[in-house]
Amino acid sequence: MGYTTQHSVSGDFDEVVDTTIAALEDQGFGVLSDIDVQATFEKKLGDEFRQYRILGACNPALAQEGLSEEIELGALLPCNVIVYETDDGDIVVSAVDPQQLVGIADNDALTAIAAEVNDRFERVLAAVTNDHKAASGA
Repeated sequence: MGYTTQHSVSGDFDEVVDTTIAALEDQGFGVLSDIDVQATFEKKLGDEFRQYRILGACNPALAQEGLSEEIELGALLPCNVIVYETDDGDIVVSAVDPQQLVGIADNDALTAIAAEVNDRFERVLAAVTNDHKAASGA
């Protein structure tokens, strides 16, 4: 079983990132971190890499609920959403599957919280896809 849910879209990379951040905000997530992997690899390693951003997303209410059930859950937060350019020039937006992520905690109290986060991430991906023409033309 995969550990992410993803959609491919066409469009300008920075616009897709902006749309993704706005869609996360619409679902109650803040972006706590925004890592530009391409710029980091260039600066730290002198290497070229595709456009790739890691957005650390957190919904405070759901995080608080999760931490109340499992204090060590913080090691798995924030949930990451990535946006990257493929070799074909399409843009992929991919969110971690929180159900897979919290499965390692072996705490049934987290199941409903993970399902809620997953539903919200699905709505984020749908919003990004609806805002940008799907790469497949669908």
